[in-house]
Amino acid sequence: MSFINYASREINVKLVYYGPGLCGKTTNLQYVYEKTNPNAKGKLISLATETDRTLFFDFLPLDLGTVRGFKTRFHLYTVPGQVFYDASRKLILKGVDGVVFVADSQEARMDANMESVENLKANLEDHGFDLATIPYVLQLNKRDLPTAVPLEEILRALRLKNEPYFEAVAVKGIGVFDTLKACAKQVLMELSRK
Repeated sequence: MSFINYASREINVKLVYYGPGLCGKTTNLQYVYEKTNPNAKGKLISLATETDRTLFFDFLPLDLGTVRGFKTRFHLYTVPGQVFYDASRKLILKGVDGVVFVADSQEARMDANMESVENLKANLEDHGFDLATIPYVLQLNKRDLPTAVPLEEILRALRLKNEPYFEAVAVKGIGVFDTLKACAKQVLMELSRK
């Protein structure tokens, strides 16, 4: 549910990074924030709890073009990964325009990935969204670790609708912007249809 600001001629779009705890959601946002032009971004806001945190910032990319004469400002959010923060996860998804699911590629984290995908589906449905139709990208993070599940296996388990996927090593910035651009592109295509 993008918000149009007619005064500034901007469409405000909300992208949410979703996934299990410690999968790399925060690392993705921090990397994007660090590499974004200081004149085109807002402040990075962190809401910390005892065991997890939610990050937020917005930016106005200079190279993605316009939609019907409006610039697009992206608001990026992470959700807390821990299950007991489900109410926060649900709240952060309100009004979402696109979702990046960040999966932890380690074999020991596959159950947590699957549980988080199911939780995402349920929370989207509570807001009237369908994962089958919402702009959605799968990022397979931590691909450099020796315990990473083989690509075909992790795709079989987590790829839901032939969505774009990217192998990533977020701590090194590998795959971070590819993932973001793919989600942004889907959202912009969706906006141009309306």
